[in-house]
Amino acid sequence: MQVKFQGNPLTLLGEQVKIGDKFPDFGVTKNDLNPLWSKDTTGVRIFLTVPSIDTPVCDLEVMTFNNRAAEIPGVTVYIISMDLPFAQARWCGANVVNAVHLLSDYHERQFANATGTLIKELSLLTRAAFVVDANNTVKYVEFLDEITDQPNFEAILSTAKSLT
Repeated sequence: MQVKFQGNPLTLLGEQVKIGDKFPDFGVTKNDLNPLWSKDTTGVRIFLTVPSIDTPVCDLEVMTFNNRAAEIPGVTVYIISMDLPFAQARWCGANVVNAVHLLSDYHERQFANATGTLIKELSLLTRAAFVVDANNTVKYVEFLDEITDQPNFEAILSTAKSLT
């Protein structure tokens, strides 16, 4: 699959997750350097991948979901990037982040490989969104054609709300 960065084509590695799939197993790193495994996540979940939280587009996306997460009680929002846990912790400390969980896939790229979100040319994650129900079934998938665009906030939130 191809995506674009400022109009330039890029290649996504692996097989992209689709609606109806079981969400794959993965391990990522929390900001305190401890692992988080897919089995540690339960209930209705939103997984968002972003290239880097230190960019204006990603910052806006993370803060939008942080601010709107209260609209969907019982839903957990995870945001995954290749940013180092130290950078994520610094970013969270500079912002009021209390409703989303930032996670890093820098170490083994398990999330990227499991979901097909790794950009070959940049070794970063593409911008994508997945809504997963309590039975671990994927109910919503969005891979943005242009990674500098924002995801469909309303569709993601609406899908998550419908599962609670």
